[in-house]
Amino acid sequence: MSDISILKEMFKESMIVLLQENEAGTHLNRFVILEETQDRYSVTIEGMPNDDQVIVIKADKFESPPHIFNGTKGEGKRADFVIIANTNTEKIILCIELKKKKDREKFIINQLMGVKCFIFYCQEIGKNFWNQYDFLDDYQYHFVSIGRISVPRKSTRPSKNKESNFSYITIHNNPGKILKISSPHNLQYDHLIAK
Repeated sequence: MSDISILKEMFKESMIVLLQENEAGTHLNRFVILEETQDRYSVTIEGMPNDDQVIVIKADKFESPPHIFNGTKGEGKRADFVIIANTNTEKIILCIELKKKKDREKFIINQLMGVKCFIFYCQEIGKNFWNQYDFLDDYQYHFVSIGRISVPRKSTRPSKNKESNFSYITIHNNPGKILKISSPHNLQYDHLIAK
């Protein structure tokens, strides 16, 4: 059983965001709409992997039990969404926080660290209850903050980080080094996970 199949069996339907499809010229385009219903804004990510290779999880629905954690270090926070993909070429865990407006970076980092802990918890459940001892092993993490969603949209493409010779997209592999996108439009899955 694949990691994606196990995750789809593990989570309730209300925790999963379904992919959508449309025809783009001669090929089928798969996309996902990440929506914050309470504040009524959304972001679309196009070019998603096949449905059997990916799951999109509403991670912020997994609430930290208030009777266990004090929350003084931000340990009760969660980012909004997690995209887990296992394709022929890559194993990716993409943690995404959506913000309508700009927010403090420390707050966003706590949310991304919290969602990483949530994934570790799910990983242990898969290993112990599904008896898959390599469940979610060898995946590459990517952390993305998408902000100013309500601002008029412009094309969002990767650009060079002025502080290094590497594309800024190569450094978002831990919660302290986030790929930040403002006023998103035309987001592509491949751009979010580029190496």
